[in-house]
Amino acid sequence: MKRALLLPLLAVTTLSGCTVSGLTLTEVKVAAPERYTALPGEQGPTSIQAKQNVVAGQQIPQQWWQLFGSEPLTGLVEQGLKNSPTIVAAAARLRSVEALYRAQQESVQLPTVDLSLGANRTQSSGATQGHMGSGSVLSIQNASLQFSYRADLFGGNRQQLLGAGAAVEVERYKAEHTRVALAANIVTTTIQLASLEAQITALQNIIEDESAHLAVTEQQYQIGVIPKSDLLSQRASLAQTRTRMPALRRAQALAQHQLALLIGTTAGEADIPKFSLDSITLPQTVPLSLPSELTRQRADIRTAEALLQQSAAAVGVATANRYPTLDLSGSFGTEVNQLSDLLSGGSAVWGVGAGLLHPLFHGDALRAQEASAVASYDQLAAEYRQQVLMAFREVADALRALHLDSEQLALTEEADRLASETLKLVEQQHKQGAVSYLTLLNAQRLLQQSRIDLIQARAALYVDSATLMVALGGGWWSETESTAQAVQIEQGADK
Repeated sequence: MKRALLLPLLAVTTLSGCTVSGLTLTEVKVAAPERYTALPGEQGPTSIQAKQNVVAGQQIPQQWWQLFGSEPLTGLVEQGLKNSPTIVAAAARLRSVEALYRAQQESVQLPTVDLSLGANRTQSSGATQGHMGSGSVLSIQNASLQFSYRADLFGGNRQQLLGAGAAVEVERYKAEHTRVALAANIVTTTIQLASLEAQITALQNIIEDESAHLAVTEQQYQIGVIPKSDLLSQRASLAQTRTRMPALRRAQALAQHQLALLIGTTAGEADIPKFSLDSITLPQTVPLSLPSELTRQRADIRTAEALLQQSAAAVGVATANRYPTLDLSGSFGTEVNQLSDLLSGGSAVWGVGAGLLHPLFHGDALRAQEASAVASYDQLAAEYRQQVLMAFREVADALRALHLDSEQLALTEEADRLASETLKLVEQQHKQGAVSYLTLLNAQRLLQQSRIDLIQARAALYVDSATLMVALGGGWWSETESTAQAVQIEQGADK
């Protein structure tokens, strides 16, 4: 037995001292800029309007949607995060790769042990023993434990585990990214729905005003004060205004259907509350984390980083495959003719073994596989850098949009105020006969457009605020308590 164990022990002792030089992979580094945009005025702390401040160095709360101060909106987001099939699917994928990782971890780090039980009954021919006629009947029962283990001489097993662990991280960050994206879609769709509701209400008011003007115009035409062309112009204007309503109703229905899908139900079963822009509060404080923190906060960047680690592990496995593998095995059991003698002495059987496999000639296949793994790593490294650059661009876009749309809202509010005053003045002048009907019609159309523009500008600023917080990562890494603190700060600022 000692001599039988000598060869495996000698092989392990000799080969365990071997090392694989491996390849030096390019280290991926993307330097964080000092600021997100080229305009210092768009970095916090700076006032965009009296309504909103961007504060640099402040963390995004985990439940950032609560900053909009709408309980129905918060309820929809929570319902979506709980019921959406995309969230359930992402969680299932994560559990699957975690289970595979545990299985691979056990199979690689520990030897496998199997219990084998068997029974055979055979009849031999007498010819095998040099006799005529039938031979003997032989019954054999056996029980044994079998051991096997592959020694990790050149790090292949360790690299496989690293790759499996990176696969778990990939799915974990994908699940977080899915949650952030779902919450963002629910928030922006709700804002769109509130905007459409406001536009429909404004259009209904415009139709009512134009209908009242048409009634007056018809009376004036009947008494001969105005020509028929003015009457026809008013009728055409009202008809043209009414044509805008079906398109708004259609957009409203599509937004409701989309929102139902996002929260994990059907349009017929969804209980979606009626939203208005006035019921949603524009966040007074918009957190802006530092550029140096962005790569750790974006789940999509963390996903790309984990994919890169998984690819690096694949390179290690491909390199280890070019070197020898050592498989150790052993067995111990009993073999008897009678089942009752299975545990008796003198029936023990055992065996140990070691197998060394060294690839001598595979053409250029192994080197080509290694080169392919390295090329895949280089590809993912470039994609990682691209993902980081895109993240900084998205934050810069969101900051720029927030700044310019804030200015747009202020200008639109002023335009709406002037259009309203102009219409009142023109209406008085038209009653006195000082201005033509065409002037009145133009003033009406100007107010119509300014009202719609004002609603759209308000909605755009709400969406910009949500887009910025999502571009900064969405707060998935933050503690839940930070959201409550942020809401208290918002409420204190309101007071």
